Amino acid sequence: MRFLLAALFAACSLSISAAEIVAGPMPGHSTMRQVKVWIQTDEAALAQIRYRAGEAADWQTSRPVATDATKANTATLLATGLEPGLTYAYEVLLDGEAQPAEHQQRFVTQPLWQWREDPPDFRFALGSCAFINQTEYDRPGTPYGGDYRIFDAIADTRPAFMLWLGDNVYYREADWNSVSGMFARFSHTRGHDALSRLVTGTHHYATWDDHDYGPNNSDRGYAKRETALEVFNAFWPNPDFSAAGTGGVTNYFEWHDVGFFLLDNRYFRQANYRVTGERTILGAQQVEWLIDALKSSNASFKFVVMGGQFLNSAETSESYINLAPGERREILDRIEAERIPGVVFLTGDRHHSVLLKMDRYRTYPLHEWTVSPLTAGSHSPGDEAMQYDVEGSLYTERNFGMIEVTGPRNQRVATLTLHDSDGNEVWRTEIRQQDLQP
Repeated sequence: MRFLLAALFAACSLSISAAEIVAGPMPGHSTMRQVKVWIQTDEAALAQIRYRAGEAADWQTSRPVATDATKANTATLLATGLEPGLTYAYEVLLDGEAQPAEHQQRFVTQPLWQWREDPPDFRFALGSCAFINQTEYDRPGTPYGGDYRIFDAIADTRPAFMLWLGDNVYYREADWNSVSGMFARFSHTRGHDALSRLVTGTHHYATWDDHDYGPNNSDRGYAKRETALEVFNAFWPNPDFSAAGTGGVTNYFEWHDVGFFLLDNRYFRQANYRVTGERTILGAQQVEWLIDALKSSNASFKFVVMGGQFLNSAETSESYINLAPGERREILDRIEAERIPGVVFLTGDRHHSVLLKMDRYRTYPLHEWTVSPLTAGSHSPGDEAMQYDVEGSLYTERNFGMIEVTGPRNQRVATLTLHDSDGNEVWRTEIRQQDLQP
């Protein structure tokens, strides 16, 4: 009898949820038949989402996932049984109770267009270096972060998704030596009010760079690199695999006819300025995966995404050509030898934005668009060698980028626009699929 009363009390207490959402919900990886949605709660709870496409449709409910303190009460929920090309409204359930929504909660599935029609047009936002001030842990003096209104400016554009190019969170000295400190830093950033509308209102994908991996300029020798990977995966609902099969955040996803190859420039890299052993940033296995994945892809544009610049010819600091010139040359040579069309690099890190264009003999030019910073301090490259920079593309204030892909099959056009913290356009150009053919 005592056991029965205890069970009934537990069941009743579960029906009234004390937990609340402190960050999210945030849609992540989307396919035609399933979508990921991330949330964070203030205490342990059983989390689910209930979703439907249209008010006349029946509600579907995801399988419950328990949030707990060991992962900062985060959870990635999986909406399954979906149909292609639809918009779904959803609500979050904590311990069976629907939670109030601060912003409109919706996610989309990708349409089934292949063999039926031209690929749909779409646009996505991109940026890097998002510093959110926290006075008690920041360096004394002028705050490094600011202009947080940029996140609402991005949300106002209603992109299909936001692509985060690294340094999406900035670990401080108090953070990177403990798992609790790392979870606390991600929680502080993700839970900031300025991000709430953007986080909830669109899908998100991310790779990392040093500041959301570990200490400044960190590498594979970082003692907590596996912890860093665990924390990153707890907060980003990316596709759930390491594409290279060797750890790290290497990943791949498609949006309509465009492929995104998310590279990891930290987990595998040597210590900067080593004079013995290999000189590598991506590592041999990740390079092999990249060439295989690019070669087999039929995407109209193949966006190679990485935290740091690739094409820059300045032999300074952490530039690829300075740290691993042989590996950089190998990647360039193999893209050319394999006659891979449509390659464009998207990178962050540099605290300024610029379009680089490398002309190549008897083949198409390679472009790299660096977009940075979102809210961190900006920086001018000064007298750094800018061999490949496109005139007029350098911008040294806080900003975000937008890429719109339009046009019929085999004649797609990528329109690149740069926007200031208020959303005003400050620069634009076009890259045509037909101009990226070997």
